[in-house]
Amino acid sequence: MNTEDDQEVVETGRVEAFSDGVFAITITLLVLEIHRPAFAQPSLGQRLLNHWADYVAFAVSFVYIGVVWLNHHALFARIREVDIGLNWINLGILSTSALLPFPTAVLAGAFSQGPASNRPAAVVLYAIVGALMSAAWIPVFPHLARRPELLLHPGDAALFARQRQRPLVGVVSYLVAAILGYFVAPEIAIALFFWMIAYHAITSEGLHANRLAQAFAAATRTRAHADCGS
Repeated sequence: MNTEDDQEVVETGRVEAFSDGVFAITITLLVLEIHRPAFAQPSLGQRLLNHWADYVAFAVSFVYIGVVWLNHHALFARIREVDIGLNWINLGILSTSALLPFPTAVLAGAFSQGPASNRPAAVVLYAIVGALMSAAWIPVFPHLARRPELLLHPGDAALFARQRQRPLVGVVSYLVAAILGYFVAPEIAIALFFWMIAYHAITSEGLHANRLAQAFAAATRTRAHADCGS
């Protein structure tokens, strides 16, 4: 006979399939935001070059969504079943990721057309969405640490407990990017966006996955100890 707890969990297949579909649609929507010039006008080549920011923004956000998918794939590779709490957490991850095409289009438009004074607001918008995307991952690690029965290997609960700082690094970095991008220079925010993509890519399988990821973990622990001591 199944217990009440048994009835609250299901296998991950449908959740993973739905999630992969959302990521695939989000990536597809990115290309729809690339400006298509009017073919009745002359100098098509020049007008295509004038929208260089569209192509760069598409490439960056494509890689970003790809990195988020890699993190998601690595996460569910360790999960055997999902409960209602994990389902809601996963919906939060998907919903914030699905927002990315909008700030991508705004950022590209601000850099390829219009006055330069629009750029600080554009990078702030992108940073806010990036911070939301990172914040959506905050509850997943403590949830899995508390529910080892959801994992393929219950011993991985301790591993998830050590990953809690990863999304916090993202939230803080994007907030810093918003502040510096608005008050100092938008280009600083762009550099921090690249940093966040690299960080999430390197740590996609956890802070233990490779030497660079372990270095990030050690540096974060050192800063945390310093803050506690001060």
